[in-house]
Amino acid sequence: MIELDRMTRHPGYWPSPWPTECGGNRRQKSATGRLDAATGTAEVCTRHNDRWNVMIIERDPGQLYMGGTMAAFTGPPPFGWVQRIDPVSLEPIVTSPELPCGDHVWCGAIIAHANGSIISINGSYIHRLDPDDLSIMVERQLPADRSHNGMLALSDGTLITKDLRLEGQGGTTITRLDPDTLELVGEPLLLPEGSMGRIAADLSTSGAEHVYVPGSEHIWRLRVEGDALEVDEWRLRYRSEHDRWGLAWDTCLSGDSCWVMDCGDVPSVRAIHLTEPNGRFDTPPGRNVSWRLPAPWDGAQRLFRIPLDDLSNASSIEPFGVGGGGVIAPPVHVPEFDMAIAWDSINGGLAGVDTSGVEMEAVWHLDVRASMQPVVFPESGELVINDFTADGRDDLVVVDVASGTLIDRVDIGSRIANGMFLTAGGNRDVYYCTTTTLARVTWR
Repeated sequence: MIELDRMTRHPGYWPSPWPTECGGNRRQKSATGRLDAATGTAEVCTRHNDRWNVMIIERDPGQLYMGGTMAAFTGPPPFGWVQRIDPVSLEPIVTSPELPCGDHVWCGAIIAHANGSIISINGSYIHRLDPDDLSIMVERQLPADRSHNGMLALSDGTLITKDLRLEGQGGTTITRLDPDTLELVGEPLLLPEGSMGRIAADLSTSGAEHVYVPGSEHIWRLRVEGDALEVDEWRLRYRSEHDRWGLAWDTCLSGDSCWVMDCGDVPSVRAIHLTEPNGRFDTPPGRNVSWRLPAPWDGAQRLFRIPLDDLSNASSIEPFGVGGGGVIAPPVHVPEFDMAIAWDSINGGLAGVDTSGVEMEAVWHLDVRASMQPVVFPESGELVINDFTADGRDDLVVVDVASGTLIDRVDIGSRIANGMFLTAGGNRDVYYCTTTTLARVTWR
């Protein structure tokens, strides 16, 4: 069985319950403690800042950092940024200098590294920042001049990242770097196909370390061998009928399997990544960057279960059965409940999928239009995710994992929904990031 991120300290990160996106390299998105939203009243703090807020991580207790970019699809050049924010008021305490991004507009990532620094990746640049004043300690341009969409620390502390490429844009470049100098560790690896989704990684009890990469046709696995990255023989072809389904987003490693949803290169993602530099347009793109446009395929949204030790038992399910499905975020699997949670952002719908048997079965559905990376509280059996409502409001909802019961709905004052990250705060609270808005919801 795959270990739980929240129960094991990863040696590449600062000792924190949430030092990286999704709470850990396996992307299980689960938090310790209980939310118990049904027994509390939600209190909301919302701040509008006209930035593309991507994610919040924690270093020391109460020491929160938010990373993001600027949604500069036209006009002045974009840049990345990091802020240390007050955990209650959400006001910035310190803001980094403007961080070069190679003129690419896309959501990057930040981590609290074991060496003490905050490391930010945005566009085609990576920065090591001082955790106190967020000054630039090291700046490095990455080998691939494209937007990069994710970064993890491996067990030896080295960093691994990849550029984002759609189908037909060549192979994805996977880069490994020294966390202190940001110099290359070994040669970059060119994957045989493009990759859109973010990487995940697993460090087993035996010490074996693997990196999982969602490609345009296969889910790939890389072996970490000293300073080298090697393509493993383990891989699964999840997509062959290209006109019926889209590309996969990130994987989730949980239970004994790799979990992933396809149908992710929705029209807005295609528009952003078919331009050079990525996301920069001569004229305002307008509706081209709306994820609610109809899907460019007729297949229904699929959820895949890929057993790590037996690819022959890989399976998929269409929880909604409605053509033209699409997502802009990965699924989550909750091993304590033998339940995977999937959704269809284009058509709407949230589903709980029973994974206890040989055949997966959708056991509950909820009329929710989710789009972002959720947070799970397994001890209280609660899932927190967004719901972009018909009247254009982006609420947070709390859902019972086992039954699909809607426990609570919170209006956080956001009018823009995207695929950004929720973060567990550790005090019956959740932090929310989206374009122009960040929020904290606390149940008391």
